[in-house]
Amino acid sequence: MLETSALTDIDYVSATMHSCINLGVDFALDDFGTGYSSLTHLRRLPAGLIKIDQSFVMDMLVDPDDLSIVEGVISLARSFKHRVIAEGVETIEHGIALLDIGCELAQGYGIARPMPASNIPDWLKEWRPDLAWSNHEIK
Repeated sequence: MLETSALTDIDYVSATMHSCINLGVDFALDDFGTGYSSLTHLRRLPAGLIKIDQSFVMDMLVDPDDLSIVEGVISLARSFKHRVIAEGVETIEHGIALLDIGCELAQGYGIARPMPASNIPDWLKEWRPDLAWSNHEIK
């Protein structure tokens, strides 16, 4: 769910999400940190997962401000008992940096390129994380 989707009527959106959760549906707040982020969303929307926007993740290795944003979102997510996933993990170095600051979920070309659903079972059997990630201690 994009954060902007909840802007018009947060009470209605929250109630609808709770109804869906009762049916077994989970939610993620997508593109978190891009313009419409609100602590109200973290507090009132029952999304179990916060997705850090790739625009911050991709430059976090070279831009201290983006790194600070990524660290802040991870800290906020933890405070509100949400899991967090980083979008835009393109390199092993991105993965290591994220593990260093406590983010263990990620998506991006550094893990896998987009693929047809039919390829996923074989990919899951074959894929192994880079040794730098496997041997890294998560904070």
